[in-house]
Amino acid sequence: MPIRDAATVILLRRDGTPRVLMGQRGASAVFMPNKFVFPGGAVDPNDALVAPTGLCHETLQALQDDSDADAQALVAAAIRELWEETGQMLGVPGDWADPPRGWRGFAASGHRPTAAGMRFFFRAVTPQGAPRRFDARFFLVDATALITDPDDFGRAEDELSHLQWVDLKAARALDLPFITEVALAELAAHLANPAAPLTVPFFRNDDERHLISRLGGRRPLDHAPEV
Repeated sequence: MPIRDAATVILLRRDGTPRVLMGQRGASAVFMPNKFVFPGGAVDPNDALVAPTGLCHETLQALQDDSDADAQALVAAAIRELWEETGQMLGVPGDWADPPRGWRGFAASGHRPTAAGMRFFFRAVTPQGAPRRFDARFFLVDATALITDPDDFGRAEDELSHLQWVDLKAARALDLPFITEVALAELAAHLANPAAPLTVPFFRNDDERHLISRLGGRRPLDHAPEV
């Protein structure tokens, strides 16, 4: 099974108890049906034609570590998928005369994409045996970076339903993919100790079996600190 590059956004809201934006995949989806996930998806070839502003050198370098993927395209894909699946926008005002396919709705709003505030946070490869496999990069973004109303999902496409802001404790009750649990546990650890150096864990495709063994069969979120 070929492994496709993908990008995901962990959108974090801190006006009260820390919450993340999640939605539920459809029951007929080939990949992770019915699961609650962060917005994200595969990199589109046209994403390589997009140059988001504000991409910091540190993030660019981290994305290039142990990777041949186009770092700029990964960032662009994350912004596009967030826009398509939730209607939320990371952008700055600007004209865009000839946007590529997949970006025309974004451009029609009078904005161009920006990576300001995006931090490369987590990376994971789908384990063998899945119907589709991805090398996914997770970007952590504070909701204050949005230029849209964080409670308005009226422009979202229908790939994700039940879009909602979920606090990390409530997320334990949702039907989550294993890797999403791992990412949420990493986020809880980061929020519990924000002064610690932010590294980028790389969850490789053989790690799930080993991690389950180390956890004694318990869920990753059972080991996460309270925030």
